Amino acid sequence: MFPLARAHRHLATRLFYPSLAASALAVVLLFAREAMGAGGFRFLLWNLFLAWVPYIAALYAEHWTVGRTRIGAGTLIAGAVWLLFLPNAPYIMTDFVHLPRMGFVWWYDVGTLLAFAWSGCLLGVASLHVMQELVRARLGSAVAWGFVLSCVGLSGLGIYMGRFLRWNSWDVLTSPRSLATELVALLSDPAAYPRLVGVSGLFACFLLLGYLTLYAARSGDRGR
Repeated sequence: MFPLARAHRHLATRLFYPSLAASALAVVLLFAREAMGAGGFRFLLWNLFLAWVPYIAALYAEHWTVGRTRIGAGTLIAGAVWLLFLPNAPYIMTDFVHLPRMGFVWWYDVGTLLAFAWSGCLLGVASLHVMQELVRARLGSAVAWGFVLSCVGLSGLGIYMGRFLRWNSWDVLTSPRSLATELVALLSDPAAYPRLVGVSGLFACFLLLGYLTLYAARSGDRGR
């Protein structure tokens, strides 16, 4: 099989084309909105780019893992990037907070935000599935599902810290001490628990349900 055809088949099983189509729709809707006189909100493009980072990192991790007997530096680096940026994929769902001030045609604005949110969710669950399969191949199904639940929980916490505390994924590297200090203060304040648990748990559940839907669909395809 030619390399291009092999790459096409591989990407087709990783939700690449639905994710690309959803992202393209989101971008078209945003620029069409501008063409009709409603500018602004280009930060959604940046958020969409950040949602693609964990997906690409997961593909790199797969590339550096499959067919190798040992886990090398390439896998570890790609995996770390994936975990740091994974919350950015479902984070786009929180951009609905901007809906009241978008000020164009209400349903069109809703549709635009939905397109971005759907793209982020697709990219998040697709990358999580790639990483779970890598863990399953090395450590078995039980550990792989524990890995999924842990990553989903951490993503929920990451979304909360991004939306309410305004931290970014790269702050883990650029401002680790300040980030750790604020996280400790947050976890030490019982008054913050209702919002922390509610928001983090909500988006963790959304990501988990999206992932379980993908997993069930793929299991059904394999069973045919």
